[in-house]
Amino acid sequence: MTTFATVTDTESPVRVILVGAGAMGRNWIRVLTASPDVDLVGLVDLDLDLALRVVTDTGLDGVIVGADLLEVAAASRADAVVNVTVPVAHYPVNTQALFAGLPVLCEKPIAPTVSQALALAAAAEVSGQLLMTSQSRRYYRSLSQLRSSLPAIGDLGIMTTEFYRAPHFGGFRDEMAQPLLVDMAIHAFDAARYLLDADPLSVYCETFNPEWSWYEGDAAAFATFEFEGAVRYLFNGSWCSGGLQTSWNGTWRISGSAGAASWDGESTPLIERVDTGVTPAVDVADSGGEEIAGALAEFVGAIRWGGTPSGEVHSNVLSLAMVEAAVQSAERGERVVIADMLEAAYAKALETETRADIHSVLVKWGSARAGLSGTATISR
Repeated sequence: MTTFATVTDTESPVRVILVGAGAMGRNWIRVLTASPDVDLVGLVDLDLDLALRVVTDTGLDGVIVGADLLEVAAASRADAVVNVTVPVAHYPVNTQALFAGLPVLCEKPIAPTVSQALALAAAAEVSGQLLMTSQSRRYYRSLSQLRSSLPAIGDLGIMTTEFYRAPHFGGFRDEMAQPLLVDMAIHAFDAARYLLDADPLSVYCETFNPEWSWYEGDAAAFATFEFEGAVRYLFNGSWCSGGLQTSWNGTWRISGSAGAASWDGESTPLIERVDTGVTPAVDVADSGGEEIAGALAEFVGAIRWGGTPSGEVHSNVLSLAMVEAAVQSAERGERVVIADMLEAAYAKALETETRADIHSVLVKWGSARAGLSGTATISR
């Protein structure tokens, strides 16, 4: 069991450094400055001119700006870090913050690869600090209602997500080999894990690029996952399909032995039992906000009061593993067993990790499954 530290002052706002001043950084600035539970005390970006422009544009006052995380952390007396850098920078930024004694809330994906994510889980253990992924699309009240309502439809057997959007982002996404799977599908895959409260076992996935697509890589994907309990989860979607677009959360249907449930990705879910017909969805309390505001609220609560947030790195690795396994399946044209993929990633982490303390923890795990199955808690 791994126990992580909490902040000592639970009454004052948590002093936060934001790393990354790009478009996502601006979104986070709006959320951080609106929250009474945090003070934004530092902004870090390698492009110092960009960071200074963002401070001016957003009217931030008293925020220390710099290109070096450790220098800004010391000058601002920060309590925590929010990391919104590009994925390739997640490992170095996360480890630097963790070993400086700062818990981290990191934008998804926690790392570009499962092997790096495993190393980050070990780094969290070594440092004794919380590393949490902002899996922001978990934080919808209607999604929580759907999860709480699923017992009404009996034993679950089939769950589907349809996701059809046509965003013109430009930039790196247009050049990715698997833009839909790698950049977006992790939200649906993570929500599937949340709804089923079970682990994925295997996947068969096909991807392709419609002739009208403006992406270089495959913008359409069809994946079938097997979960524990013999549940099948089917994801089909496209990032280049205009007209009749779904919610950014997709549209969902779950079939069970006693009925079915559906969710349009935004509204209150619909529940229908075979014996009694339509039944109201279970109501749930507001968890402190939706999307990244919800992730921030859960992060702050964990480092103040203890407990393990849903995006804690050891758990979140499996959401990233679903993405990596789906990509491998599409490339190989065959079913991929996720446990096998995890152990291959674990071997890669052992081979490539250069920090002796992180490597030592990885060795002690003995396997990816053993390392990820340990219960992580936050001390109080």
